[in-house]
Amino acid sequence: MINTTKKFFSNISLSKKAFIALIGVTFLAVSATTFAANDLSMSVLKLTTNPNGSQEYSLTLQILIFMTALSFIPAAIIMMTSFTRIVVILAILRQAFGLQQTPSNQVIIGLTLFMTLFIMTPVYNEINARAIQPYLADSMTSVEALNEAKVPLRAFMLGQTRPKDLTTLATMAGIESVDKPTDLPMTVIIPSFIISELKTAFQIGFMLFIPFLIIDLVVASILMAMGMMMLSPMIVSLPFKLMLFVLVDGWNLVIGTIATSYGLGG
Repeated sequence: MINTTKKFFSNISLSKKAFIALIGVTFLAVSATTFAANDLSMSVLKLTTNPNGSQEYSLTLQILIFMTALSFIPAAIIMMTSFTRIVVILAILRQAFGLQQTPSNQVIIGLTLFMTLFIMTPVYNEINARAIQPYLADSMTSVEALNEAKVPLRAFMLGQTRPKDLTTLATMAGIESVDKPTDLPMTVIIPSFIISELKTAFQIGFMLFIPFLIIDLVVASILMAMGMMMLSPMIVSLPFKLMLFVLVDGWNLVIGTIATSYGLGG
C-alpha cells in the first residue's frame, strides 16, 4: 500500500502537488476559522442584562451598530436638523437672482452645512452633556445614552413643528391621542418636522423673491415701452438685482433671518 502511494505521488507533477497541498491547507484554515468564529460570536455578539434591569450591548455589537449607523448620518443631518430649511431658502434665492450656477452648488451646500452646525450647536452641547460624556465616563450604558440623546433632538424638532402636521401624521399612524407631543414616536415627529421645515422655507423664500420679481416686472415694462422686444429682461435686470442685494447687505439679512427663525439672536 505504501509503495502504491509513493508511486502515485511520484507520477504527479510538482505544480499539481503544490495545488493539492494548497487545498489541504485552505480546508484546515477554513475549518479552524469556522470553529473559532462560532465560539467568538457566542461571546462578543450578545446583549447583557445588568443587575439594575438595564441592558447593554457587547463592545463588538456596539461597533457593528455604529458602523451601520454611519450610512444613515447624511439622511439624519438633512432630515433632523436645520439643513433642509437653509438649503431650500438659498436655492430659492439663487433662482430669484436668475442665476443657475452662481453661487455654485458646492458653495450653497458648504454654507448650509456650517450654518447648520452654528444653529445646532446648543442642541449638540446638550446631547454631549446628557449622553456622550456620561457614556464615555462609563456611568451610562449605550442604550441609556441613546435614549438621553433623543431628548434634546426631539425638543428641537418639536419646537419647529406645527401641531397640524403632528396631528396629521399621528392620525395616519393610527395614534388617536397622546398626553403630550413628546410621547409621540420619532417615526411621527421626523416627517412632521420635515413638512413644517419645507413650509417655513417656502414662506421665507417667497418673501425674498418678491423684491427681485418687482425689479423684473419694472425692467420688462420699460423695455416693452421702448420697443426693445428682442432684448431679454433678465439680462438687463440682473445688474440691478445684484446692486440692490449688495446695497442692502443682503447676505447678512438672509443669514440673520434664517438664524432668527430658529430663535437665535432674537
